[in-house]
Amino acid sequence: MILHVDMDAFYASVEERDRPELVGKPVIVGGTPESRGVVAAANYVVRQFGVHSAMPSATAFRLCPQAIVIPPRIAYYAKVSSQIREIFERFTPLVEPVSLDEAFLDVTGSESLFGPAIEIARRIKSEIRATLRLVASVGVAPNKFLAKVASDLKKPDALVFVAPGEIQAFLDPLPVGRLWGVGRVTGKVFERIGIQTIGEVRRMSVEALQREFGRQGEHLWQLAHGIDDRRVIPDREAKSISHETTFAIDQTSSEVLRAWLLDLVEQVAYRLRRGALRGRTVNLKLRFSDFRTITRAQTLAEPTDITHEIWNTVASLLDVALADGNFAVRLIGVGVSGFENLKEKQLSLFPDESRARDSRLDSVRDQINAKFGKAALNRASGLQQPADHKRAVSPEELADDS
Repeated sequence: MILHVDMDAFYASVEERDRPELVGKPVIVGGTPESRGVVAAANYVVRQFGVHSAMPSATAFRLCPQAIVIPPRIAYYAKVSSQIREIFERFTPLVEPVSLDEAFLDVTGSESLFGPAIEIARRIKSEIRATLRLVASVGVAPNKFLAKVASDLKKPDALVFVAPGEIQAFLDPLPVGRLWGVGRVTGKVFERIGIQTIGEVRRMSVEALQREFGRQGEHLWQLAHGIDDRRVIPDREAKSISHETTFAIDQTSSEVLRAWLLDLVEQVAYRLRRGALRGRTVNLKLRFSDFRTITRAQTLAEPTDITHEIWNTVASLLDVALADGNFAVRLIGVGVSGFENLKEKQLSLFPDESRARDSRLDSVRDQINAKFGKAALNRASGLQQPADHKRAVSPEELADDS
């Protein structure tokens, strides 16, 4: 059985935990309207006004003028994420992080030690609440897709169990938008052909879906039948480390995209260093409003785990991908592959001093942020003051602005 654990309003919840006076008030983690920033996270109070993550801050403040804005502390949230992961690993070594606030766990081999998967889920929720004073939603199901859908159904503080024999009863009544890959454009196609629920999709033939959606049709057919054969892959076995985010509303601002890209780079670089990994290939993934998906990659001369290098590379890839200025982006992601284990790295006779400096800078920041959570404001400034889209700006330059 697979668990999908998703921390509820993670960034905002961490801030509320550390500053109890914020509880019950509308809280936005992100940039100010004056800085043309974006919403990185919104607590459940401010969501009642229609505010959501990835929304421009100016829009959020028009919806809720009384909202309290807090600058993001990405590295501090990464420290809390590591503490959450330590709880996961008490129950299973098969933990696949999806981002700082969510992960898949394969607990199939753990049930003989800790009881049924639903009990493991309850214990994980309980330990996160007791130890870290945070709330997690958990979906328990036979595969990743079902577990992800389950965890999202009754947030916050959800615990939803999908038994192997109840998959279709669980999926059929759900709106078609719950299927991975069904966005605004795909949703309009389903609306045109009169399909509203997953059950109605399930009753369509593969051929009919392929006529409407091309190669995506078979994917949709499989999901509608609850089929997802992907396994949970821990970092140590992964061929790449990546993070991506899907926007509630398609993004047409390069500044917003760059701000989110920097956030993703921070998470990827942190996981690389945590796993003692360096990668040679940097990847950018974009999915547009028409569901066209592109990937762009650049292979570096040397493997890296350095935030500065990953950021400069992927920011340049983004500039090229959006060069025509006519885009609406639904998803953005960044990844690093082509690993070299740091423990097996051969030392150079002539080390690059600038790379060594950047590596030391990352190491020192990781240590300081893990202990105090203060320096994280530097790199998170990418969410407060998005860089000029005409050139790549490093986290170090952003840090100098704070």
